Amino acid sequence: MALNRVRIILVEPAGPMNVGSIARVMKNFGLQQLVLVNPQCDPLSTEALHMAVHAKDILESAVSVTTLPEALQGCTRAIATTARVRNWEAPLENPRTALPWLLEEPQQPTALIFGREDRGLSNEELNYAQRFIRIPTSSSYSSLNLATAVAICCYELVKSDAENEEDTQRWGHADAESEIVPVSPTPRVPHSPCPPLPMSPIESAPLNILEEYYQQLESLLLKIGYLYPHTAASRMEKFRQMYNRAQLQTREVAMLRGILRQVEWALENRNNHEGF
Repeated sequence: MALNRVRIILVEPAGPMNVGSIARVMKNFGLQQLVLVNPQCDPLSTEALHMAVHAKDILESAVSVTTLPEALQGCTRAIATTARVRNWEAPLENPRTALPWLLEEPQQPTALIFGREDRGLSNEELNYAQRFIRIPTSSSYSSLNLATAVAICCYELVKSDAENEEDTQRWGHADAESEIVPVSPTPRVPHSPCPPLPMSPIESAPLNILEEYYQQLESLLLKIGYLYPHTAASRMEKFRQMYNRAQLQTREVAMLRGILRQVEWALENRNNHEGF
């Protein structure tokens, strides 16, 4: 089941009652993986356990890590939630249209990232995601409680997963019925649509492998003077957005890293020759 692979990641949650409520919501909708990044509260406190009700197992199995990259280890896709409009090329999407993307690779871990209750995610933290969603709310009062935001997104994920199951069952029945061939002197063209051809799975690169490439790329670009320390962060955001749109595969990242290593070797070789 694709939902079992989705991690709900909370960055520095401060309210134990929120964490407990989120565990309950996850249990309601069948999600199991809760990851806490540098939590500012005790997820097993009395308040959290009280709000979790029958979802104490979600809290007990929750994983606490120090950094967001640790939380994303092994994930191939990540969507971040944000309430602020940023001047980025990556658009802010509606949860209903964006979240099904997390379920397209049912065998691969994916992540849905939520920020702090008071200020959300920083620009640096948003860099670790490939797509971004904003829950549409009333302009007169746009602020959402963290647990409510998680509930809305979990509902959209479950609904999308159910629709995928219905499609699979529908085509499965169609295939079974197609085995019964009616005897007719004149063959008739069926009016029902043909099931879609199976697509070859695309093995997206895990986000930690992409992050290693970004660090290597930034180091090299600083070394050759393409980037400057005071503007490196903003320029690297553009590179991240570009590569995120490409949805690189693991072998493609390996090829790009090989190019960088060759460039680094050529630079060092040239410097060594110039030293003589």
